[in-house]
Amino acid sequence: MTTATSLGDFLRSRRSGLRPQDVALPDYGGTRRVAGLRREEIAQLAGVSVDYYTRMEQGRVPNPSEGVLDALARALQLTADETGHLHDLARPAPRRPPMAPAPRHEQSVRPMLQRLLTELRDVPALVMGRRMDVLAWNPAARALLGDYGTMAPAERNIARITFLDPTSRDLYADWAACARENVAYLHLEAGRHPDDPHLASLIGELSMHSEDFRRWWAQHPVQDKTGGTKRFHHPLVGTLSLTYDTLRAADDPDQALITYTAAPGSPSHDALRMLLAWTAATPQQHA
Repeated sequence: MTTATSLGDFLRSRRSGLRPQDVALPDYGGTRRVAGLRREEIAQLAGVSVDYYTRMEQGRVPNPSEGVLDALARALQLTADETGHLHDLARPAPRRPPMAPAPRHEQSVRPMLQRLLTELRDVPALVMGRRMDVLAWNPAARALLGDYGTMAPAERNIARITFLDPTSRDLYADWAACARENVAYLHLEAGRHPDDPHLASLIGELSMHSEDFRRWWAQHPVQDKTGGTKRFHHPLVGTLSLTYDTLRAADDPDQALITYTAAPGSPSHDALRMLLAWTAATPQQHA
């Protein structure tokens, strides 16, 4: 998928999700021939010509100004993540000279993040790299999420496991929400790294083998991975409600430490302590 195609798909998906009343435009009734707002309505809201906006959707505006993109973001009521994604799609970084593809797992875990993993004995934690690849994990994460050490390095990918490993549907109580978050993050990655052949290969694999992925990818959700709550149905200790947080190094945003914690004194906290006690003797493994 080219950047121009992605830009058009993204703009159309957001335009189709708005109604005249959402943006204080008059609705004269009757049946609309398109879902959501018309191109001329978005152009009016953004203060650009209809021809200009049409060429934007067609990927034929090579270098739109930041002011125009911000005006479109306001007209389409984009979130901060979606606004950044729009800028990435419309003003991609200069292409580098063609090079032979690097190995899929060319990233090495930053020493600082590896030290944190070692210290976080009672907190499930992993290091996520580009494309949602799992680069390293601690024993607590293995106890909660499964043993990445039994997988080939190319298979250690959060999105791939979520969509293609049937056990993930049992582990995540809100599997659909978790899966859609992964799609949203991969869209963000695709906007940031449009020339990454390994990311394109991953998206192609998931599109081929998962109907859910294909459907959600076409809707073009966009969301960064920051924090929130996930519920698990763990086969050993039952239901867990855990808060996840994402820590990124300022000088290397392509790697993130993701931790899972439970509220002190909660049933989930007790269940997590029980789970970690049962698996405390298991030796640590990492990529």
